Amino acid sequence: MMMTAAGTISQSKVFVIGVGVAGLQAIATAKRLGAKVEAFDTREIVEEQVRSLGAKFVKIDIGKTEETEQGYAKELTKEQIKQQQEGMKEVCAQSDVVITTAQVFGRPAPRIVTREMLDAMKPGSVVVDMAVSSGGNVEGSILNKYVYQNGVTIVGLSNLPGEIAMDASLVYGNNLFNLLNEYWDSESKSFNFDLTDEILSNSVVTHRGEIVNSMVKESM
Repeated sequence: MMMTAAGTISQSKVFVIGVGVAGLQAIATAKRLGAKVEAFDTREIVEEQVRSLGAKFVKIDIGKTEETEQGYAKELTKEQIKQQQEGMKEVCAQSDVVITTAQVFGRPAPRIVTREMLDAMKPGSVVVDMAVSSGGNVEGSILNKYVYQNGVTIVGLSNLPGEIAMDASLVYGNNLFNLLNEYWDSESKSFNFDLTDEILSNSVVTHRGEIVNSMVKESM
């Protein structure tokens, strides 16, 4: 929003689909920039997180949904995806920016935004498909390309962290340090890895020639 002597420019409307780490950051950034933000996730448990950032949680009745033990959303049925698309159509049409982050571990990304939904959006609108590297949430998105369709720009960049390499490297390095530091024994000056530890057991993929990660096993 911008208020000047010549008049007031209304705030942009942003719709975030998928409220994981990337989705929450997109919501927070859009709010800081002054946008009116709405968000949707198949896991209604994240509604409180969305509201805590000052955004509106969009409720769409798609029946019972499930999530993994790690908190990831499980794959929807074709009927549920259709219901989801119907519920999102009007929200997308009213939005200036749509950001999609929905991915399913070990599976192609669900196709959420259809060509029909894109055609209903205003000219000048932007759709950012952050799931493009795993198949894409948006019909017509192309890996590492900008696509222009009926006045709508579809952004399909796969390596967004690479666009801000210095900051991304700093955050990634801090995360790695904190992970390793958790298992560092300063007295013996050695690592103490316990595979029964919750964090470690969910991080290790293979051990002694076998796949030990349950999520990886299920996706194979």
